[in-house]
Amino acid sequence: MVERKALGKGLGALIPDIEDDLEGKEGALYCTLDEIQVNPYQPRTVFDQEKIEELTRSIKEKGVIQPLLVRKVGGGYQLVAGERRLRAAKKAGLEKIPVVVKEISKVELLEYSLIENLQRENLNPIEEAEAYKRLMKDFDYTQQKVSQVLGKNRATVANQLRLLKLPGVVKKSLAKGEISMGHARGLLSLSELQKVKEAFRIVVGKGLSVRETEKLVKRLSQEKKKKEPEKRLIHLEYVRNDLRQWLGTQVKIVKSGKKGKIIIEFYSSEELERIIERIKGR
Repeated sequence: MVERKALGKGLGALIPDIEDDLEGKEGALYCTLDEIQVNPYQPRTVFDQEKIEELTRSIKEKGVIQPLLVRKVGGGYQLVAGERRLRAAKKAGLEKIPVVVKEISKVELLEYSLIENLQRENLNPIEEAEAYKRLMKDFDYTQQKVSQVLGKNRATVANQLRLLKLPGVVKKSLAKGEISMGHARGLLSLSELQKVKEAFRIVVGKGLSVRETEKLVKRLSQEKKKKEPEKRLIHLEYVRNDLRQWLGTQVKIVKSGKKGKIIIEFYSSEELERIIERIKGR
């Protein structure tokens, strides 16, 4: 099997600029908007309506300067890249739109959609991570393959995928731009889901910076370490009281690391015999 090359710099060549018409351009033509199906692998889920309106006004004035990239499916076409232009063209009331038709596989369909948005910096961090995940799930890509195809560092891909471990409320906030990648990476340092949510509420409520978030995460992590010995001490106190009531005398539990000793007090020979009989179960 031939190894596919990274596509990160090749998309521009697939979508040429046009001014008046598409005559003489390979695979280029005009088609009606009804002939174009949406892209099922579109990684972008949030569209800025204000920018769509701006593009709509531009299209009404100058038309569609850059054609859409589509592939042939059945009796029509399927969008590969240019969803914002397609949406704006519909709002502008156009009947036909310029397209460039290319033979593209399902794998390339997701790749090109992802790359187009990455090149234009249109994807938010969660959309980007979801796109990586889909490449891995739907097309059996490894993290290494994703990094090769998209021309990215493998560590970058791995860190992006880690964002999907965040609670839903945190992912939504990151997608909206309410918190940054720096905040998200800091929150990921906490192993407990409840701690992540607690820290997130403080970060958003107080408007903490990334550095302040890191300090908060460190403090919460240290609190956890302190609470673990406290829980063990509470358990030992419960056991000590249980033994004291059962034996009818004072009991001490002395612990040092993983070792320790249980001290049972007695105040007469008769009491010692009673305690021994009690321990023997008589």
